[in-house]
Amino acid sequence: MKAAVCRRYGPPSVVTVQELPDPVPGPGEVLIEVEAAGLTSGDARIRAARAPAGMGPMIRLAFGLWGPRREVLGREYAGRVVGLGAGVDRFQVGDAVFGITDGMRLGAHAEQVVVKSDGLILPRPKSLSDAEAAAFFFGGLTAADFLWDQCSLKPGERLLVVGATGAVGSAAVQIGRAAGAHVTALASAANLKLALQLGAHEAKEYRLGPGSDLFDVVLDVPGPLPVATERLAPGGRLGLVTANLIQMVGATLNPKRSSGRRVCAGVIKENRRAMDRLIGLHASGKYRPLLGEIFRLSDIQDAHAAAESGHKRGNLVLKMDPFA
Repeated sequence: MKAAVCRRYGPPSVVTVQELPDPVPGPGEVLIEVEAAGLTSGDARIRAARAPAGMGPMIRLAFGLWGPRREVLGREYAGRVVGLGAGVDRFQVGDAVFGITDGMRLGAHAEQVVVKSDGLILPRPKSLSDAEAAAFFFGGLTAADFLWDQCSLKPGERLLVVGATGAVGSAAVQIGRAAGAHVTALASAANLKLALQLGAHEAKEYRLGPGSDLFDVVLDVPGPLPVATERLAPGGRLGLVTANLIQMVGATLNPKRSSGRRVCAGVIKENRRAMDRLIGLHASGKYRPLLGEIFRLSDIQDAHAAAESGHKRGNLVLKMDPFA
């Protein structure tokens, strides 16, 4: 099979497409022919061993000191079942599926990947294209976890989404709207119309800020921006998606701040319950992942460059087969 291989940390040029042996499913495992895979900011951070302040050493401890132990990156995928290990009865060959690879296993940036049949793999809804299915979980699970589980967003509250048209922000605008909040999007001038199309009630430019309004929940996706704390109402909750080590420790040990404000910077929960909740939101017509650029596997270096540019719209997707 062809796969995007990364054996050392560095710039996008360290990732190359190579031929690797086809994987073989073991007992309880499923072999997936990957049709599309998400390429996220997380993939770019692993490749570069670069993260918010204080988190870089954790990447090396988790994934390898000098290069990724798992040489094929990527977690989110969409494809079809082409092989079954012993004891698998949950899926059949030919089933359309999507999901997230197991833990630190990675491996989705390849033509085939093996996953556990009882892991984070689900039947793919017919309402999603393969590219949309590959982009479905990264931003959606992050936004839902922060808004609902960590920040406890309630109907009628005012929500500010900072970075409203990236993978996480575009999902947060839709989920905030679905939760009954009044959503204000903060984005670049070129993306204001898109933010409104996603469901924001108001869209304002970064350089101008959100004005003098106060917000019950502020979701700061790119971080750190002063406006995230300046515009938080008493009793409000600040969600830091891209928190550094000090912020994460502070949110754990001392989440409450002045005037009852609370900082949220927890680890995202990836489980079947969270996935099913997001699928239910899609089924009700309230969430659809925003697609950005779509790359061929052979353009993997360009895709990594786009992922770390800080200016991408929506979700980046790798297609394993030629497309128009």
